[in-house]
Formats: sequence, C-alpha cells, structure tokens
Amino acid sequence: MSALRPVVKPKIVKKRTKKFIRHQSDRYVKIKCNWRKPRGIDNRARRRFKGQILMPNIGYGSNRKMKHMLPTGFKKFLVHNVKELEVLMMSNKSYCAEIAHNVSSKKLFRLLLITRQISFALKQIILLI
Repeated sequence: MSALRPVVKPKIVKKRTKKFIRHQSDRYVKIKCNWRKPRGIDNRARRRFKGQILMPNIGYGSNRKMKHMLPTGFKKFLVHNVKELEVLMMSNKSYCAEIAHNVSSKKLFRLLLITRQISFALKQIILLI
C-alpha cells in the first residue's frame, strides 16, 4: 500500500521565519522573549524608529492557499468520531485527519481501522501497546 499524497503540494513560503521578540528582552533577564506589544508613549519600537525591533502586522500573513498547510501538503481536520471521519472521505486528497486527544481507546481503535481500510491520511502516528 503506497502512502496517500495530496492533489497539489506547493512549496510553502513563509514571509518571516524568525519569531517576533519583546522590546528590551535582550537587555533584561526578567523580561521574557515572548511577544508583547510595546505601549509606552515614548517607546521607540512602538513609534517604529529605524533600527528597533519589528512588530507583527498584517503584511506578514501567509498566502491564502498555503495557510494552515502542513509540510506534507495536507490541511489538518480534527476528528472526534467515525461520523466526522466520513465527512472527510470526499476530500481525502486535500485534508488529513488528526484524532482529538480526548478520544477513548475503544473509539481510537475503530478510527484507526477505518482509516486503514479507506487509506486515509492521519496527521499523527499513534502507537498502541
């Protein structure tokens, strides 16, 4: 059985791969790197002075066709039961199923059997011991 492949697998282009960092997080240990919008009235970063940190804005958004796309070329869809998996059967060339974390082991086993029968792509590989 060969692995299921998407209809189209375009090259995913990210406009920015580096994370946006918090202003002065490089200067003080007490300030974490996690992004926070600068709000001070005299803040250089907020006023967009040359040489300061960049702030996220709408221009960094992904291409609409590539948005939410996994490196495999599929888009993921969260599945809780067999009925939701059957909905995806029509679009199995563009979506892959991701089994929700709170699915019981009994339902999980049924979902895995069905995905194997219809050769449907799963996002995560589940090891059952």
